[in-house]
Amino acid sequence: MAVEKIVMPQLGESVTEGTISTWLVKVGDTVNKYDPIAEVMTDKVNAEVPSSFSGEIKELVAEEGETIAIGELICYIEVEESSYTIKESEKNSSDNKRVKIKREENKTEKQTNKKRYSPAVLRLSQEHGINLEKVEGTGIGGRITRKDLQKLIDAGDIPKDRDKEEKGVEETPLQSAEQVSQIKTASKKTVSVPVDKGDIEIPISGVRKAIASNMVRSKHEAPHAWTMLEVDVTNLVNYRNKIKEEFKNKEGYNLTFFPFFIKAVVEGLKEFPQVNSMWAGDKIIQKKDINISIAVATDDALYVPVIKNADEKSIKGIAKEVNELAVKVRTGKLKTEDMTGGTFTVNNTGSFGSVQSMGIINYPQAAILQVESIVKRPVVMNNGMIAVRDIVNLCLSLDHRVLDGLVCGRFLAKVKEKLENISEETTSIY
Repeated sequence: MAVEKIVMPQLGESVTEGTISTWLVKVGDTVNKYDPIAEVMTDKVNAEVPSSFSGEIKELVAEEGETIAIGELICYIEVEESSYTIKESEKNSSDNKRVKIKREENKTEKQTNKKRYSPAVLRLSQEHGINLEKVEGTGIGGRITRKDLQKLIDAGDIPKDRDKEEKGVEETPLQSAEQVSQIKTASKKTVSVPVDKGDIEIPISGVRKAIASNMVRSKHEAPHAWTMLEVDVTNLVNYRNKIKEEFKNKEGYNLTFFPFFIKAVVEGLKEFPQVNSMWAGDKIIQKKDINISIAVATDDALYVPVIKNADEKSIKGIAKEVNELAVKVRTGKLKTEDMTGGTFTVNNTGSFGSVQSMGIINYPQAAILQVESIVKRPVVMNNGMIAVRDIVNLCLSLDHRVLDGLVCGRFLAKVKEKLENISEETTSIY
């Protein structure tokens, strides 16, 4: 028998961590390979984590509600040594890093594992001044668990350093540079904010933490620039209003304005492929496929599913996919593959009445377009007469490492041209 690690898997493009929302197994349960063992939340998707092995769950290292980085340990599982195959190269490699923890572990292994602390253990030790060097862990390999610390706290038996107490030195739970680094990482997002009577403290969900992390990364790494263009979409409004009832009766879902805007953006990206690019450190990657990310909000989170190969779809095809992705988000059925591969983001901020906004780029893409609310405004026409027209603002945020104002201005002008020339005579939705 051997004990293997199960780690937090990669759950989507640019996802760096996930939050264990619910464990679907408990210690002692027997699972088969690929059986779901936990439900995980990220800023992009809710997903089930499958078991990497067949065997018996020995320890759940991560707590429910705990946020774990991709690739970090979440649990241990005991497996039959004959139930998995070791590659020949791994058998003969002296530096084989595949972890096999025997029941009879030696002292060195225990000491090594003991010093690997989860964020929950680090936070609890800091809050109660616990010297982790003096705690005996009951986890596999001597690992200290949250339950070990809670037991000490409940018993009032918190280990202190006698020498430091006698010398009047303030006790700290951190005894090594490694621990200092870990605790800084675990607590670096904590901010001291005054809480007054009547204030409501709302716990940060895993999804909200992941959104915050991705947005901060985008703002810190990508130098944002912003530009806006007004578009007269009177003909588009008239055309869509004329056909929307017939479309609903025929297709079974609403035809909104949004698919028309996505189609125009796609046409613009085909003519200005530089905008459909990504920053890659020492080079810029101009993407061949045009995959449009769209923002879909729930009551407490924002998801960004992707319309794949949008340049191959009609307005009706785009409308169908927008509807299907929105339904998946709001019913919790969105899958990881629905969230990956986006090359450019179009955000329908006008759906809640916004008329001007500056979006944060969906990293690592190079730009995001905010489609604002369509409003009626008095406009001076070419003949000098004033008319009431339907006007929309298109607001583009761009990564200035990848894009400059000239190409973005031309791109927006092309999108404007496409939208202003939509009409019953020139445009088919099929």
